[in-house]
Amino acid sequence: MILAGGGHAHLAVLADWARHEFPNTQRVLVTASRFTAYSGLLPAWMAGICRRQDLMIDLEPLARKAGTTLIIDRVCGLDADKRTLLLAGGLALEFDLLSLATGGEADLSALASLGPRVLAVKPVDDFMQGWAVLVAKVRAGACIRLAVVGGGAAGVEMALAAEVALRGIGSPVALIVPQGEFLKGHADGVRRRVLAEFARRGIALHHGHAVGAQDGLLLSDGISLPASHVIAATGSRAPSWLARSGLRTTDAGFVAVGADLRSVSHPNILAAGDIVERIDRLLPRSGVHAVKSGPVLAANLRAALADRPMRTYRPRERTLYLMATGERRAIGSWGKLAFGGRLAWWLKNWIDRRFIARQRPGGPPDALQ
Repeated sequence: MILAGGGHAHLAVLADWARHEFPNTQRVLVTASRFTAYSGLLPAWMAGICRRQDLMIDLEPLARKAGTTLIIDRVCGLDADKRTLLLAGGLALEFDLLSLATGGEADLSALASLGPRVLAVKPVDDFMQGWAVLVAKVRAGACIRLAVVGGGAAGVEMALAAEVALRGIGSPVALIVPQGEFLKGHADGVRRRVLAEFARRGIALHHGHAVGAQDGLLLSDGISLPASHVIAATGSRAPSWLARSGLRTTDAGFVAVGADLRSVSHPNILAAGDIVERIDRLLPRSGVHAVKSGPVLAANLRAALADRPMRTYRPRERTLYLMATGERRAIGSWGKLAFGGRLAWWLKNWIDRRFIARQRPGGPPDALQ
């Protein structure tokens, strides 16, 4: 049995394997890094509220406790028919049962001309290194103009956190959102609160598609927006190797799965997170769904091995969303109800702290208490 990827969904699988015996199996976790970052705390880290180590989860002790061999390498290919997973280091791992949760790739096609001036949010490790270098340059006296591209919750949180980090030492931050995509799917009250936050803090909001240009960004309405650095929170595209895997994929190239998270073409392969697309319903890609689908994925891996009925992942009709503003406040929603302030931050902090604590036998880190 192979877990490919060390993201949020597979944390639940490792926890399941650690709690319950899984006889007569050889279990392997393949991940590009020993540490995985908890995305819910990334904006807090950007804003200087917590430390890097506070959001990094060490997979080695989790794998060891689960009786699972840890291989640090990057997945670069899959032959679904031959049941073989290919790694960048040259290994070819055969499997009977495979779970894919490697995540998607940052879609930088419109920003490629900017080269190193782009900081893609994924992979998170690379983003954190790039952001730390950028902030250090600004504190040393460098002058920058920062733009964030992406209109979802991630883009909003990045813009708010960046404004806090650069306040007094950098230029105002701008957020560029495709027309009609600003916090799409969120409550109207959330959008109003975010707009008020932007106005109070001088964060410029531009509607339209952006492409890289010599001096920054060229927007679809013809406006040229100067930017020395761009954070790309543009969502994920499918890894290129999926097209050659033999798996059935959707039109967008993602693994096609049913409600049970099982590949519709290869029943011995399950998948979750940003790498999948449900064929039965439209489901946005978010860390919330990756975390919530984890227990279902764990149960169905056991069910697949024992040839038992599968569980289905049914998202709740109403989901609690909490967006950090970077100032120990948050904006939240429950269905159409929107709220915000210090209490919302306390709730988000408590949820994040509890999640991290579950991955660390020693308890939550001091900075999050």
